[in-house]
Amino acid sequence: MRKMEKPNIVSTKDEHAPIIPDVGEGKRGEGGHFGYLLRQAGAAHRLRMERVLADLGITPPQFVVLTMLVAYPGISGADLARLAVLTPQTVSVIVANLERSGAIVRRPHAVHGRIQQIDVTEEGRALLKQCRARVKKLEARMAAGFTPAEEQVIRRWLVSVAHEEDSAG
Repeated sequence: MRKMEKPNIVSTKDEHAPIIPDVGEGKRGEGGHFGYLLRQAGAAHRLRMERVLADLGITPPQFVVLTMLVAYPGISGADLARLAVLTPQTVSVIVANLERSGAIVRRPHAVHGRIQQIDVTEEGRALLKQCRARVKKLEARMAAGFTPAEEQVIRRWLVSVAHEEDSAG
């Protein structure tokens, strides 16, 4: 089998090459569409979270699942998926991985035999505590420069965007 050669990449010095703006410039800046800017910010935040949690062996979605399990004990897998804004299939994989790592345990529901209850173990709570400390620092850096009132406006706006999505369907 013959190996295909990579095409020549046009140098950015080429006068005909498009100029890709840096974050904060052009459509990637304040003149950009809200949806794009939310996506750009979300991607940047996820990458930062992946980096701060990596050595703990936990992903941002696993962090969210653990957070929701501690905040809302006894929730179903379907409710967990809705709260974590993940698909039920993804939550199923995350739960299996967290169980394998010892962060959670599953047990049959006392009344409904087919339903599995998920409990966070002491090991899982200790892991979540470490994660929260790191994420708290990350969020503090994001909120730096905002007054508490401004931060509250941003939080209110983000929640309103999520509510709009819920009612759009």
